[in-house]
Amino acid sequence: MNKREYISRREILTTALAVGGYALTKPIGSIFAQERRLTPRQTLGPYYPVIKPLDRDADLTLVKGRSGRAQGHLIHVTGRVVNLKGEPVRHARIELWQANMRGRYDHPSDPSNAPLDPNFQGYSVQLADEQGRYHFKTIKPGAYPSIMNPGTMRTPHVHFDVSGKFDRLVTQMYFPGEPLNDQDAVFRTLGANKPGAVAQLLPITKEIEPGALHLSWDIVLSTG
Repeated sequence: MNKREYISRREILTTALAVGGYALTKPIGSIFAQERRLTPRQTLGPYYPVIKPLDRDADLTLVKGRSGRAQGHLIHVTGRVVNLKGEPVRHARIELWQANMRGRYDHPSDPSNAPLDPNFQGYSVQLADEQGRYHFKTIKPGAYPSIMNPGTMRTPHVHFDVSGKFDRLVTQMYFPGEPLNDQDAVFRTLGANKPGAVAQLLPITKEIEPGALHLSWDIVLSTG
């Protein structure tokens, strides 16, 4: 099955549950109060999954059939997919993949000697809801040595591939206040577009576990 594979009924139901929590934590109209700029396009990177896990739901901290939980600092990433007019991109398809807490991808080309985490899903796909909302539960990825720029480190980041009805955007989300951001060669290429690639830290609400990070990141496509 190719990369444009269909979303199963189970994944759609999982998304519905996930964005239900998001609806309680952020007003739907919040994007309208901000100046909208296109989310910057970035490289796919070398570690897009070759073999995708069977479990692809919105909670990357648990793997179906296993009792353990992923290691690392728990984060919730919520946001909306909208176009430049501020209109929601209904049912946008959102893929997410990332390294584990040690900076290791579950990919045969990753040269890292760091161990894989058997309880970390590493990849997820969901459809945004009618308001363009999405919600992923995962862990903060670790930094790792860059293979494109030897001698430098890639700052913690999460990969996204977002498809609307007309647009497709491959990009990366970065963490606010991360010391390695401005040393990261990929991040530096964004120039004045850097703010559009950095998530915002939100206060913890009763729906978010104590000690977890709640990050908000709105994705802006051209047409939708």
